[in-house]
Amino acid sequence: MAEITSYNYRIEPQDVDFTLRASVASIINYMLNVAGIDAHNKGFGVDVLQGQSFTWVLSRLAVEVRRQPRQYEEVQIATWVNEFNRLSSTRNFRMEMGDEILACGVSQWCMFNMETRQSVDMSVLKDVYERAMVDVESPIAHPARIRNVVADNVLSRPVVYSDIDFNRHVNTLRYIQMMFDAIPLERIEKSAGLRIDLNFLAEARYGEVLTIGSSIEGGVYMFEVSSDSGKVLCRSRIEYFD
Repeated sequence: MAEITSYNYRIEPQDVDFTLRASVASIINYMLNVAGIDAHNKGFGVDVLQGQSFTWVLSRLAVEVRRQPRQYEEVQIATWVNEFNRLSSTRNFRMEMGDEILACGVSQWCMFNMETRQSVDMSVLKDVYERAMVDVESPIAHPARIRNVVADNVLSRPVVYSDIDFNRHVNTLRYIQMMFDAIPLERIEKSAGLRIDLNFLAEARYGEVLTIGSSIEGGVYMFEVSSDSGKVLCRSRIEYFD
């Protein structure tokens, strides 16, 4: 069995919002960057998969933020994989500063054929994954399954160049930024912690027009992003602790 691995980050000015705290998108970006680095170091990174026209795609994500670190603070992000089957793997995150836990995350990934745009049986990675597994439970509950969202507010925007990542579809962080753009600044400013759950259902490609629907249910912000063809791409819920 492998061990939990930690990586160091400093909160830079480009990662903070108007509160001078790392934005939720930046915190998640750190986690996803660590996922890529750790997978590469353990032999199943995107560089290895692309030789077979495969890649990693995120299917579900949950992150709980207890405190958003401030500009120039230095943090450590621990990551480990503790579940694997032929359909998905589970990677965990814990952002820390000394003895303080700032944020935790649980992500679920699947392998994707870039030519057919279909998921791939991950059994081919069984041996390398078995060497990378860590016998430590996830730090928070797994991502919730989010059902249909009845939108009270709707925004539309095209998918443009800056939205696209190396998989040639809309980047995870773009979805998160779209959702936080729909939350009042006052709610973001007074945040003392939150949980975000994300379900990715289909990919958005360059040139499509996205519809971002949102509503508030019992104080929880609900989102559903769909394409101009009517296909649901992503659902999310954001619940503030305070």
